[in-house]
Amino acid sequence: MDNNRYNKRGVSASKSEIHGAIKNLSKGLFPNAFCKVLPDISGGDEAFANIMHADTAGTKTSLAYIYWRETGDMTVWQDIVQDAIVMNIDDMACVGAIDNIIISSTIGRNKHLISGEIISKLINASQVFIEKMNDYGVSLHLAGGETADVGDIVRTVDVGITAFARIKKDELIINNIQDKDVIVGLASYGQATYEDRYNSGMGSNGLTSARHDIFNKIYREKYPESYAPETDKNYIYSGNKLLTDKIEIEGQSIDLGKFVLSPTRTYLPVLSEILKIHRKNINGIIHCTGGGQTKVMKFVQNRRVIKDNLFKTPELFSLIQNESNTSRKEMYEVFNMGHRMEIYLPQQYARDIIDIASQFNIDAKIIGRVEETDKNELIIRDEEEEYRY
Repeated sequence: MDNNRYNKRGVSASKSEIHGAIKNLSKGLFPNAFCKVLPDISGGDEAFANIMHADTAGTKTSLAYIYWRETGDMTVWQDIVQDAIVMNIDDMACVGAIDNIIISSTIGRNKHLISGEIISKLINASQVFIEKMNDYGVSLHLAGGETADVGDIVRTVDVGITAFARIKKDELIINNIQDKDVIVGLASYGQATYEDRYNSGMGSNGLTSARHDIFNKIYREKYPESYAPETDKNYIYSGNKLLTDKIEIEGQSIDLGKFVLSPTRTYLPVLSEILKIHRKNINGIIHCTGGGQTKVMKFVQNRRVIKDNLFKTPELFSLIQNESNTSRKEMYEVFNMGHRMEIYLPQQYARDIIDIASQFNIDAKIIGRVEETDKNELIIRDEEEEYRY
């Protein structure tokens, strides 16, 4: 795949234009925090800070739409709400906010295509997810939200969440990644104890690439509302697979469309347990979302990050690479490639992190290490070769 394929679909893994637009804005109390940390505006207490975050399920809603149209499966809409929530709360967890989080939804739909039944499913799904998290000691609170009929600007549906938390400053985790830290990666694939089926590890990043590179051109003609008409048709649904093709994995037979739509795994139940013991031992937590395995480079100074013991590439990402002929180097820049959460800390605490993750049936291991240097550098080594960023 040529290096501009992602850009030609109207998206960017690096979000360079967005970062350029906001470069002069305040970065909050702690510029190296994973999320912007604000003074305690809500309470006026110097000992506290506020965190507010907003994100969406991205173009995953487009894939959910065509899968629903093909199969009538309404459960994909519940999964989409989880995607939007998790893209917020797992970012916030990276600064230590793992409890008493308030969330509010914003849903924009094309009423001609998205029924009231779907809207009801989307709205109720927030409460379903909240109740599940409460069972694992994570308190989320739904503050309501806004649903708008905006068919003139939204082709199918857009699902977003805004989240808010108040946290003691001495409980914040501010990235200060150190020489000799090890990196513990938490797998994005498999079936955690709090998941009801196998998770491919997709997350909510790279869906524009994934869905168009994997799925067949028949969807280009059937569902023109699922993509931007300005996009070169050569880059629209250019793969070989059907949404209902089966993939056999871990004893489960899953539609390929549903496999790619696996809901974004939250790590809050795991991190809640980890932070009870190791909050003060952690030097950084990175959520490998936009930018994939290169995300950490936004949060280090004079460090060489070496990732040379990665998880075996999950089936999903091998499929995407094979269908698109994307280089491995670019795959690591777009997708999580098998682990979506990284914890940076001294090696003596790593074993305990891995053991806690295993209690939730989530694979975890030391995937790399950090060295001091005079510049920022990321080195990824896998079974094929070495990549430098």
